[in-house]
Amino acid sequence: MRRIVITGLGVISPIGQNVADFRQNLFAGKCGIESVGFTYRNNEVRFPAAPVKDFKVEDWIDAKKASMLDRFSQFAVAAALQALRDSGLEITPAIAERTAVITGTGVGGQSTLEESYMKLLDEKSSPRVHPFTIPRLMANAGSSQISMATGITGPGFTVASACASAIHAMGVTLHMLRSGLIDAAITGGSEACLTFGTLKGWEALRVMAPDVCRPFSQGRAGMVLGEGAAMFMLETLENAGARGAKIYAEFAGFGMSSDAKDITTPDVNGATRAVVNAMKDANLAPEDIDYINAHGTGTRVNDITETAALKQAFGSRAQKLAISSSKSMFGHALGAAGALEMLATILAVTDDVAPPTINYLGPDPECDLDYVPNTARKMNIRAALNNSFAFGGLNAVVAVKKAS
Repeated sequence: MRRIVITGLGVISPIGQNVADFRQNLFAGKCGIESVGFTYRNNEVRFPAAPVKDFKVEDWIDAKKASMLDRFSQFAVAAALQALRDSGLEITPAIAERTAVITGTGVGGQSTLEESYMKLLDEKSSPRVHPFTIPRLMANAGSSQISMATGITGPGFTVASACASAIHAMGVTLHMLRSGLIDAAITGGSEACLTFGTLKGWEALRVMAPDVCRPFSQGRAGMVLGEGAAMFMLETLENAGARGAKIYAEFAGFGMSSDAKDITTPDVNGATRAVVNAMKDANLAPEDIDYINAHGTGTRVNDITETAALKQAFGSRAQKLAISSSKSMFGHALGAAGALEMLATILAVTDDVAPPTINYLGPDPECDLDYVPNTARKMNIRAALNNSFAFGGLNAVVAVKKAS
């Protein structure tokens, strides 16, 4: 079976708009969550959220063209161009045909959708919307814009499976590379969901924290939405070695499952199956895993369920795992969450540092594993997992290990 490696990284996030800044702030435990205000009917409404601040789209996209892209597509293109540049892969016509662009998003062009509805429903406004409304808001806009920005002409599409979108996209990419259908790919996820309507929708579910996200901690009160994108250049080990590319880590395995139980409440057995399937696909035993970047939303039920699933999957090994939730720092970016957390996982493996779970106040009796509270930990990390467990009972887990 062809081995697949990661040769390029790119990110736009609340804690860094390049990999160097993201790495520094990730391991320092910087919190990107703040109070964000929205004006609605002349009243300001505030929500805790993790925004990408001072994003300069003109650094990545021609100013004339940028207006034709929703914010989530702008993030996607910026992160993808970083990853391509970092990889050093030259996209020749021959390589372009054997390279894919496969991305994930949960909700696509929410900014465009909300702006359009607000304009249409405003009695003082003209009943017209931007002529590129549909090309901006469609879920596949991110992957399409990446292919146009890079000249990649191989397979291109988008996966939408709520919070598991990015991990599903990366998993599908892994299988396509292993099969020989492609030799390289840009993959990851992008989301720009910090709109008034989206936040009110999540608020209605009563899963939103009033201030910060405290995964696995006592006193946790819910999740906080974030935004951003992370993209990766994946290649076969053979191709990467032949061109002398630097290799960050090996993308070793992918597992998934469906709960088939409830649209919002997670099932411990479904999550367990996805974790076990990822380890089997990577040919890794529980004893080989040192670190897990958890789904860790900060909601009461999800964190308890994930803890129980890790105990089922790892047995006594669960007590020796370093586990952390990066959502405590950059929030829950929905379809991009798995991509941002994949970057955190890759950096953990390459740097031998487990990122912290910040805002941690103390153990919950039902969350009694090692969640790397508040401070990053230097340790040997041979292999790691990254979990995403989505609404709809859709579970996806990837395995990353040191390059060899």
